[in-house]
Amino acid sequence: MAAVDWFAAEAVAAPAPARPRVRAVPRKRTKRKQRRVTAGVLWISAFALLLAGVVAVNVAVLRANVGVDNLDKQELQLQAENAALASQVSSAIASIRIEQAARRFGLVPAQASDTSYLDLNKP
Repeated sequence: MAAVDWFAAEAVAAPAPARPRVRAVPRKRTKRKQRRVTAGVLWISAFALLLAGVVAVNVAVLRANVGVDNLDKQELQLQAENAALASQVSSAIASIRIEQAARRFGLVPAQASDTSYLDLNKP
């Protein structure tokens, strides 16, 4: 193999012919990128709005559940009060208690032989 002298005039290639410079025309790609960015921002905004709506619905459901729970507690309390009042009423109208109150006023029970019945169907 022969040695090559890289700095010799014959080994150096001739420079490439100069290309004529063309004035750069603005590309429409920048608008396409702007459209992509704008569309991306719109999609992100739409998803953010949807997620905010889902969160708002969940908060409303939680508030409704808390309200229902409070109403259930109030219902149980009112049922207990009604049961207590019904017990008081039943004890107040007991026949023994009524008989005791009548004796305090001087009333006595009638004898079974002294009772009679009226027939209301007779004219």
